[in-house]
Parts: sequence; C-alpha cells; structure tokens
Amino acid sequence: MSKEIILKRPILTEKALIQQERDNKYFFVVEPNANKIEIRDAVENKFEVEVNKVNVMNYNGKEKEMTVRSGGQVIRTQGSRSDWKKAIVTLEEGENIDFYRGETAV
Repeated sequence: MSKEIILKRPILTEKALIQQERDNKYFFVVEPNANKIEIRDAVENKFEVEVNKVNVMNYNGKEKEMTVRSGGQVIRTQGSRSDWKKAIVTLEEGENIDFYRGETAV
C-alpha cells in the first residue's frame, strides 16, 4: 500500500489537542485496511519524527434515515455512514508535529 494514502487526515478536536500537549499523542483518520507497521512508517516518513507506539480503533458506520419534503411530498431515504479507522500515534520524547505550518519541530 502506498504510504501517501494511508494517512487520510489528522483529527484536530479539543480532546486531541489536549492529548498532544499532555501525552505527545496525535490522532489520524487512516485507511481501514492499514496495519500498525504501515501507519508507523507513513508517519515517520511524512513528518520525519520517531514513533514510539501506535494504537488503532475501528469504527462501524451508522445506519441513518432522512426525511425530505419535495414538491409537497415527503420522501424517506435510508443510507449508512462509511466505516473508518482511527490511529493514535505516540511520538518519542521531545518530538512533535506542527500541523499548522506543515513542518516538524524537534
């Protein structure tokens, strides 16, 4: 698998930012079929940092219903959200990733 497609995007929520400061952990949405070794290599190559540990979590997409009114009629549709995988990457002491500048700081 290509290393560029493994990391889809970082997760930049309030909880994730607290974990970055406190525990040096970074959250990413990754490809569902990527394993821990591929995720480690992708982060190390892209951001030029040393990875200490990788944890992953699989999420199943939820079934959703939606009601739309169109031309006086009520239309009910069903669908589902996509399955996705989250990776929590713990970096070595003293390493960090700067998502806002696109550079790494050591």
